[in-house]
Amino acid sequence: MRLKGKVAVVTGAASGMGKAIAELYAKEGAKVVISDLNVEGAELVASGIRTSGGEAVAIKTNVGDLNDVNAMIDKAVNEFGTLDILVNNAGIMDNMAPVGDVDDERWDLIFDVNTKGVMRAIRKALPIFLEKGSGVIVNTASTGGFSGAHAGAAYTASKHAVIGITKNTGFMYAQKGIRCNAIAPGATITNIASTMTNMNEFGASRTKVTQGVIPRAGQPEEIAQVALFLASDESSFVNGAVIAADAGWTAGF
Repeated sequence: MRLKGKVAVVTGAASGMGKAIAELYAKEGAKVVISDLNVEGAELVASGIRTSGGEAVAIKTNVGDLNDVNAMIDKAVNEFGTLDILVNNAGIMDNMAPVGDVDDERWDLIFDVNTKGVMRAIRKALPIFLEKGSGVIVNTASTGGFSGAHAGAAYTASKHAVIGITKNTGFMYAQKGIRCNAIAPGATITNIASTMTNMNEFGASRTKVTQGVIPRAGQPEEIAQVALFLASDESSFVNGAVIAADAGWTAGF
């Protein structure tokens, strides 16, 4: 087992990539905190892990809320005694709006969830990691974090920021036994599309330019395998990196 005895928090773990990551981590021996705004879904995932012989607890978390983020990390310590791995996976999409059509309220919400939530969770976990002299952070970025053609302005900017946080955190704490890396999934079969409302027709039409060359859609379990590698000692020399998991979608542009 590659994560035996480790304690992990996974946000957005009631479904999709977060669920797949949490279940794989548990299978590899980790004790997992299943964090999601959908607490019923989180409870189902945690129950399934326990039924399979693993250890997991669920907690309702709005990662855009500071108190919820702090409570999530505290839950790991209170339930399992420590924290070893933090997976910042929760995120929402925009409506493909280019900057000329961006709504301030939607912009703020996307940054609160996709970016500020990542920063706050890392900030809360760092004292634990620094005291231990070890810790792993895995952020879910996006191919939209290094391409301007995969989403609207708000989502694109929020994921560029996640990549910046990842690189800066990896560099700043490299000598403290802490690693921070990101996964940049391409088109993956999840329910994130359900967070999209009032689609911007112009922005959506522009993104079709690159959608037409997507090799194939990924499965959440494929992303989970990358997350397992980054959480395990097998990636001990990987820090501040962003791994594209997109079947080669962004390789040519």
